[in-house]
Amino acid sequence: MNLLQKINDRLKAAQIGVKIEQINNRLYLRATLPPKPNSLKTKAHQQRIALGIYASADGFKRAEGEARLLGGLIACKNFQWEAYQKSPDGELATAEYIENLIQRFEKFYFETRERNQQSETTWVIDYLRVFKKLPQHEALSADNILESVRSTPPDTKTRKRFCVALAGLARFAQIQVDLKPYKGKYNPRLVTPRELPEDTTIARHFYEIESAPWRWVYGMLATYGLRNHEVFRLDLGTIASGDYIINVGENSKTGSRSVWPYYPEWFEEFGLQNVVLPNVNLNQSNAAIGHVVTVWFNRHSLFAPYNLRHCWAVRTLEFGLDISLAAQQMGHSAKVHTELYHHWISHQHHQKAFDLISGKKERPQVPHVLGHQKTVKSSD
Repeated sequence: MNLLQKINDRLKAAQIGVKIEQINNRLYLRATLPPKPNSLKTKAHQQRIALGIYASADGFKRAEGEARLLGGLIACKNFQWEAYQKSPDGELATAEYIENLIQRFEKFYFETRERNQQSETTWVIDYLRVFKKLPQHEALSADNILESVRSTPPDTKTRKRFCVALAGLARFAQIQVDLKPYKGKYNPRLVTPRELPEDTTIARHFYEIESAPWRWVYGMLATYGLRNHEVFRLDLGTIASGDYIINVGENSKTGSRSVWPYYPEWFEEFGLQNVVLPNVNLNQSNAAIGHVVTVWFNRHSLFAPYNLRHCWAVRTLEFGLDISLAAQQMGHSAKVHTELYHHWISHQHHQKAFDLISGKKERPQVPHVLGHQKTVKSSD
């Protein structure tokens, strides 16, 4: 039994509904398909699709994969002639695999926005990581989009991210699928608050770090509430000159901004003017640099670096910094800031804020009504 017969027997046993044919030295798929565009026929009938593949060992292997792909499209009723492109000889060739569609979508994505560290990080985290969960060697369809979305936990940030990214890819591929019912009710306010370290613990850990460059990174994260990668996107010259107001560069996630230290004493105590960076490849994406920081913290048994950012946010409330100003310094909106941090504020934080505000000389003073005497009525 030759190789072609063995493949067709496997396809038949799997009830794929597609057969591979060899004409001269080229391979074709044969199946019952709907009429081609502009055809005078109105009912599905047996038709061939030219693969443009030679009848070699590798060609037969690829042809079997194409047959299974076509069979899946037919079974899901997602087959469309428009999804098959013209080959150089004018005949219809194979459907576009998802991996190729992703490449075209990436090109379109960066044609519609500036390509920089910020947009590349967004592409990798919010889109590419989602797209990699799709079956790369199938054609995109409403079914495999929904299957991918349903694989994520409902009412989570991951589910919401999948819906947004896959809806964009579906629009690009002109596939009709409604993902709105699947987005769920994710809200940062519903996330279980982290157990944040005390400021005393944060300061103690700083002195326990043996590496001077990583000790400096830790100190910057603790003092300024930066994102992991932002330590490497700063105007280092102004810091080295002794300016405690730091400037985050344009190539950060949310663009340039200025940040003030909370506590200001830590700038001097931690020696942050003495700039020294770890040996990290700065040509990487923001996401890659951030991951390097996370891995280093984890390997050295420190708490997650983002906890230092969250502590900074809560600390600004204790200092009495207006929420809108804190949000600007953190690089997000006041709405996001409130949603993220309002549930992290304990009774203790409220008491500290009250004690601080009530002790200010310039606070409003209680009114005193002169000449008023309290009348006490006695009962018989």
